[in-house]
Amino acid sequence: MQTSLARAVPAPGPVPESTYGRIGALLLDAGMSVSDVRDGLEAACATATPELDLTFSVLPQTVMVSDDRTGETRMASAEGALTFRQSAQASRLSRGIARGSVGLAEVPERIDAIRAQVRRHPVAATTVGSALIATGLATLFRCPWWAEGAALVLGALIGAAVAVSERRRPAASVMPFVTAFLAASAVGTLADLFDIGTVPLAAVCAPFAVLVPGALITNALLELTSTDIVAGAARLMYGAIALAFMAAGIAAGASLTGLHLDPTSAGLVGDIPGSEHHGSAWSAWSSVPPEWLSVLGVVLLALGVSVAFGAGRRLAGLGVVVMLGTYAVVTLASVLTTSVVASGIAAGLLLVVARAVERLRDAVPATVTFQPAFLLLVPGTVGLVAISSTSTAALATAGATFASVCIGTQLGALVASAMMAP
Repeated sequence: MQTSLARAVPAPGPVPESTYGRIGALLLDAGMSVSDVRDGLEAACATATPELDLTFSVLPQTVMVSDDRTGETRMASAEGALTFRQSAQASRLSRGIARGSVGLAEVPERIDAIRAQVRRHPVAATTVGSALIATGLATLFRCPWWAEGAALVLGALIGAAVAVSERRRPAASVMPFVTAFLAASAVGTLADLFDIGTVPLAAVCAPFAVLVPGALITNALLELTSTDIVAGAARLMYGAIALAFMAAGIAAGASLTGLHLDPTSAGLVGDIPGSEHHGSAWSAWSSVPPEWLSVLGVVLLALGVSVAFGAGRRLAGLGVVVMLGTYAVVTLASVLTTSVVASGIAAGLLLVVARAVERLRDAVPATVTFQPAFLLLVPGTVGLVAISSTSTAALATAGATFASVCIGTQLGALVASAMMAP
């Protein structure tokens, strides 16, 4: 009689290729550019599985991991945007794998834990954050007092609408046009009711600034300057379409209410003189705040971004410091040179500082510090102001500033790579 002994077979662990795909998808959801995601995956693979010959192909929504020896390819897709706090944890996880302090076997559980975090009161946070962003931008661009009050109220209403619409994809896709139309219509109605006269562009753009694709366009810049032309061009085109929808909404609202926009009010941070927009009523409310109050606008903007995107207290404090530093650099550089060149200088310095902070403290990824501060440069709200303007000079300035920021970002990336090299 022959006896066969059963031998316990250990449960198979996760396939490395699948794990790397999930890591890449997590980093995409954290807001990183495809260049940074690919670099992070290559660094992790070199440490955790140096015996494997893997190639990583990263697109804005997809990660493909190919085994060059077997020809097998596995794919992973992005699942949804993370909060700033989750993004910080994702960055820490990626760097932990690259340093060898986190084993590949424990990565799936870590990823599940990060994604399982539930944001408390998301509608309220988006509402308050949107109101702060709108008020901060209106103050930064020295809009009249009445426009700042309108930005606060409209920003809160639009923030609540955005938070509710995120649950339905079809509704979210039309929000750029709808919110811009509602903001322009509301401001136009106020201007007509109180005979305010011409209105600065920032007074109309500020209320829906929470929807401006600043982070998207920032990643497009990073990818275009890192030779990821396909991903960068795709993001840039999507961002341009979103801005065009917003500009169309502004035009429709202005046409409906007879709103008269001041095309000369489109300007860059560091070159915002502020103009009086007096009317026959509320002359005091039609005056602009003092120039020093723009600093408060930067603080409100930073706090609004942190609240709207779930940064937490420590990251919010860091965001305020970074934005104030960026504003100081742009303002000082504008004295020595033009605002266009100053934007490029600020972009380069900001990227170097963000990379340095990311290396020193893993819980502070560059995406959290670098992208929000880019609202003070050209990609984002300032670009929308220029697109909404009928002034040829404003459009030319936006294009020149875009080129300046691209060059500054590329130089900053080169300096950061040289400084951070082992």
